[in-house]
Amino acid sequence: MSKTVNFIHLGGDVSVCCEDIIGVFDIEKTTVNPSVNAFLAAKQKSGGVYYCSLDMPKSFVLAGGTVFVSNVSAGVIRDRVGRGL
Repeated sequence: MSKTVNFIHLGGDVSVCCEDIIGVFDIEKTTVNPSVNAFLAAKQKSGGVYYCSLDMPKSFVLAGGTVFVSNVSAGVIRDRVGRGL
């Protein structure tokens, strides 16, 4: 029996495998934390940040060692993960 792999659309032309997602974060609620800002700055400096869209960012997703900045809200992405979309 083959295993089904679900991918989640993060915005633009970007989709990631559900199994690779470590966390989904609201950008407004988390970037007030200095530790989060330091983490994101380090990822940006090392080339580990990918912008899914040029639209206003609403969330970021940590998946497979990459930070995906998305214009899709964290709640919508979490819902998609929960439904396996």
